[in-house]
Parts: sequence; structure tokens; C-alpha cells
Amino acid sequence: QVQLAESGGGVVQAGGSLTLSCAASGHSFSQSPMAWFRQAPGKERELVAAISWSSRRLNYAESVKGRFTVSRNNDKNMVSLQMNSLKPEDTAVYFCAAKLTVHFDALTSPADYDYWGQGTQVTVSS
Repeated sequence: QVQLAESGGGVVQAGGSLTLSCAASGHSFSQSPMAWFRQAPGKERELVAAISWSSRRLNYAESVKGRFTVSRNNDKNMVSLQMNSLKPEDTAVYFCAAKLTVHFDALTSPADYDYWGQGTQVTVSS
């Protein structure tokens, strides 16, 4: 059974930092893209960052460029999101996602991903 388990969410003041981690089990995603999405109340799920299997291709939402960094460790089947200079508008539930099949790009649409974590809440207070 494939599972993605996020950790690292919490409450932080504006300007602070958090690191989210996602551990995958039940399948190796070492040749597939992985990504972080987020969803705020009343809004659609949106891409935060995506990373290709090789880590050579990265895609970020414009709103997080320069503040967030996505990385992965294929040996550990994990993907992480380092979030710095957090803003209240970053408040959302953050989801880890992984594509089942081999693909070389850092895909950006939720429809491209087959497996999702349960989500972790990130709250940034002003």
C-alpha cells in the first residue's frame, strides 16, 4: 500500500521558517516527479513547488520563489520543503504528491499526480 506522510507543519510568526517533510512508503518514486501543493479555505489547491526525479528540474509558484526550496532524497524516498520568510498568505494545508509512473519533468498540475498525503496545516500569524 502506497502512503505519503507529511510532517513539520505548525504555527509560526510572519517572517519565520518551517521545514515540511514527506516520507513515501510502499513504492519507490526515485524516477518520478514529486511536488508540494497547498489549499487555503475557500480556495483551489495550488502548486507550491515541484521537483523532477533527478532534482535538475524545479518549478515554483511565483508567490514563493526566493523564499521556499524543494529538495528530495531518492535513497530515503523523501521530499522536503524549506519555507523561509513566511507570510500570513502562506497559511494553508500543505499536501505532498507523487506520480506513479516514470516521468522526467517537474509536473505542475494536481491531475498529474497519483498519490497524495493527508496534508499538514501551516499557519502563519501576523
